[in-house]
Amino acid sequence: MFERFTQDAREIVLGAAEEARQLRHPRVGTEHLLLGMLTTPHSGAYAVLHEAGLEHERVRAEIARIVGESGRILTDDDAEALKAIGIDLDAVLANVEKSLGPASWTTPPPEPEKKGIFRRPQRGTRFGPRAKKALELSLREAIRLDQRRIGSEHVLLGVIREGEGLAAQVIVGAGVDLADLRKSAEARLQSAA
Repeated sequence: MFERFTQDAREIVLGAAEEARQLRHPRVGTEHLLLGMLTTPHSGAYAVLHEAGLEHERVRAEIARIVGESGRILTDDDAEALKAIGIDLDAVLANVEKSLGPASWTTPPPEPEKKGIFRRPQRGTRFGPRAKKALELSLREAIRLDQRRIGSEHVLLGVIREGEGLAAQVIVGAGVDLADLRKSAEARLQSAA
């Protein structure tokens, strides 16, 4: 499917992987796709998002606030609950990092290398199920609009259509209506055709 992506759409996907790496998140999610769109200024998705008032730094700060910059799965409430029974979560994580290295608790273990004809090249970035679904839906959006290539606007439409990931939550939380954003993306695609 990646071969059908335009250069802008490819840059968004690569940018999403880089955003996940910088935030030390173990998987690429829809939120990283959103950040990837906001770091590709020459793309149509960037223009649509900026017209809606979304900016990279504010979106990144909101994602970091919700998820954390370390990809920490447990919340502050969880840490308090553990503290009530005598477990200091920060001390446990510090000991894990001391023993296994920085961010070892957020990085998934490497998959065992496969031998023979079924060997796959190892890649450092994994896409979460919602991000995969959003990218699949971007293909479906391109097909629905009778377009052969998947552009940045299609990736945005895929994220909107997926609708349950963190990206959609952040967009709605910023006061942007998903239906209006969809209309703007589709209008941009129609004007470009």
